[in-house]
Amino acid sequence: MRTDIVIVGCGVAGLYCALNLPKEKSIVIVTKDEAPKSDSFLAQGGICVLRDESDYESFYEDTMKAGHYENNPESVEIMIRSSREVIGELVAFGARFEKDGEEFMYTREGAHSRPRILFHEDETGKEITSHLLEAVRGRRNITLIEHYTMVDLICRDNECHGIIGHDEEGRYSAIRADYTVLATGGIGGLFKHSTNYRHLTGDALALALKYGIKLQHIDYIQIHPTTLYTNTHGREFLISESVRGEGAVLLNSKGERFVNELLPRDVVATAIFDEMKREGSEHVWLSLAPIPTEEIKTHFPHIYQRCLEEGYDVTREPIPVVPSQHYFMGGIDVDRYSKTTMERLYAAGETACNGVHGRNRLASNSLLESLVFAKRAAQHMTEGYSAVEDRDEIVIDESQYANYKEEYQKAVLAAIEKEKQSHE
Repeated sequence: MRTDIVIVGCGVAGLYCALNLPKEKSIVIVTKDEAPKSDSFLAQGGICVLRDESDYESFYEDTMKAGHYENNPESVEIMIRSSREVIGELVAFGARFEKDGEEFMYTREGAHSRPRILFHEDETGKEITSHLLEAVRGRRNITLIEHYTMVDLICRDNECHGIIGHDEEGRYSAIRADYTVLATGGIGGLFKHSTNYRHLTGDALALALKYGIKLQHIDYIQIHPTTLYTNTHGREFLISESVRGEGAVLLNSKGERFVNELLPRDVVATAIFDEMKREGSEHVWLSLAPIPTEEIKTHFPHIYQRCLEEGYDVTREPIPVVPSQHYFMGGIDVDRYSKTTMERLYAAGETACNGVHGRNRLASNSLLESLVFAKRAAQHMTEGYSAVEDRDEIVIDESQYANYKEEYQKAVLAAIEKEKQSHE
């Protein structure tokens, strides 16, 4: 297959990148599973936005402080300054955010000094991503291929000319392209406890390691403080940080508060781990008692319903919660245009690292960061677009990919461990 641009992944980064490319360009998006099974659909809390100019300094400081001041200041500024424009475009695509009359309603989460988060119930990610997906399906120049797994890059002289992958039946093929965008999401599938879909296993990172594409901070892995504790195996159900932002409190087995719930995520998660160790317990408790019942049912309807299904009525009793792997702050090193160290190769979303998040992501910055820098990738490709000549015939040796899943996952985990040790 031959296309102008191939995008690997169909979360908000992949979809928004495609929608910001010229309609006369042929675009192919491939995704490992069904299109709705991206972590972008799972984002509950909301999306940050610069409310007005008076909010800039505090928004900037909140992001830097949460990231332990290891953030890239230029990237943080770009993200914040671009936020109003992105929100306007999302609304134009049909995304609905809660309003009080004609004005947006804003909520607050941990480590935010003031409310600046737009939301749609407790399914903001689904609200945004579903409308972007609908728009992509309506574009004649965009082809979306589900159940297609990338296993390799087509490279020549440090240039990327597309990908090699296979479909659900294991049939291998090559997709040649002038430009390639990696938007493959996080790495939760590498961990026993994670809020991520299990098929997100860091495939793009493995290929970056294979071809010497620069990575950055790959040991910066965020643990979300509150996921619903359960004995069943699989993806953990996240209890949005906005629940704590609206007043929910963390309790130990004696019903005592032991931490300020609005501190940055890594601080709260560490406090929970410490309390669990002190008590010898497998979880702590989250009480929504300070939140009015009607607000719980309207602001957090899906969390309310899921907890009911697990046997807990959050309007009457606390729920057991435990920290789980949640977000990947590191990734493939990119510049302010989402360009990697390999020519014609871009990366955006959770699989990329432009330095916005530093050591620890500020709540609800993920959707915004992904959208802002996916659009910048599209703009950069468009402005400097040039085609490549397909000179070489591509012969796929399927035998070299016989054990790629295990090999790639081992390579990524080993690289993370090596990076972690270098910082100790």
